[in-house]
Amino acid sequence: MTGTTADHPDLDPRRRRALFRAWHRGTREMDFILGRFADAEIAGMNDDDLDTFEHLLQAIDADLLAWVSGGRIPPEEYRSALFERIRAFHGLPARPV
Repeated sequence: MTGTTADHPDLDPRRRRALFRAWHRGTREMDFILGRFADAEIAGMNDDDLDTFEHLLQAIDADLLAWVSGGRIPPEEYRSALFERIRAFHGLPARPV
């Protein structure tokens, strides 16, 4: 079972929803990739970052995994500074946005 291990008692409902969705993707790999990032970053995201993160959460897990791992370049609509922050958070090299 996966799920947040961080304590976020003061998150607003929108951030709580995004955090839940990040940890309940459907594949364990993406739970860890997006969930761990959300645990660390969700509280500090501004509204634009949160919009971008929520859009990313709508993508298919297999596609996300390929994009994050560098196997494929994400479509333009998913390329963002936030996406590169996710890659960097997991120790992956940045690519131009």
